[in-house]
Amino acid sequence: MKITQTKIAIVTGAGSGIGRAVSQELLGTGWSVALAGRRAEKLAETAAGHPEALVVRADVSRPEDVAALFAAVHDRFGRLDLLFNNAGTFGPGGVPVEELDYSAWRHVVDTNLNGAFLCAQAAYRQMKEQDPRGGRIINNGSISAHAPRPHSVAYTATKHALTGLTKSLSLDGRPYGIAVGQIDIGNAATDMTERMQRGVPQANGQLAAEPVMDVADVACTVRHMAELPLEANVQFATVLATAMPYVGRG
Repeated sequence: MKITQTKIAIVTGAGSGIGRAVSQELLGTGWSVALAGRRAEKLAETAAGHPEALVVRADVSRPEDVAALFAAVHDRFGRLDLLFNNAGTFGPGGVPVEELDYSAWRHVVDTNLNGAFLCAQAAYRQMKEQDPRGGRIINNGSISAHAPRPHSVAYTATKHALTGLTKSLSLDGRPYGIAVGQIDIGNAATDMTERMQRGVPQANGQLAAEPVMDVADVACTVRHMAELPLEANVQFATVLATAMPYVGRG
């Protein structure tokens, strides 16, 4: 087991999108990062040029994969300073609630909510026992943790639930120096949001193109939250494309 003074992070869903951007931001500013995700080849792309990165193939909805991920981090680095609970899926988009297959609902819940819980639970166990004790968890919520898009019942329900998870973890972490916060992101430019610039359904039934923001700005915000002393915490942060239809009536 290697003991290091470098800050150590786990980023789930690190193979693409926000997870990749945050991982590379941390790696580029002196962190060592365990990159977790289901696609090893995508994780390797994220890690390229960063020998301090640890690639661990893991499906966060599987308890055995989560246990193996945290064991690998402990064996390699000896401690954990940050968990960015980022892995998630939107599920089948545009499906009315009455037509949504239960297996699709279950997949979204298992990934977005159960996966976040399993990783947070494992992080708690390690952060409580390490010396010095404590650490930080940042959950990736969503604008959908506040307001839904049409035909997004599974995604929206899990992101609302994630807010409850964040609050409970934050309260329960106080005695152990574990700070827990949440970042709610709207329209960061990734493969997942590419369609927004072409037009997506609005609450009034129309299709409209929406502005997006550079995902690098999200990554900088996560790093700011991560690098605060444990005596300070950003409980909730909302980062969104300035002109997206969210505040007010659009």
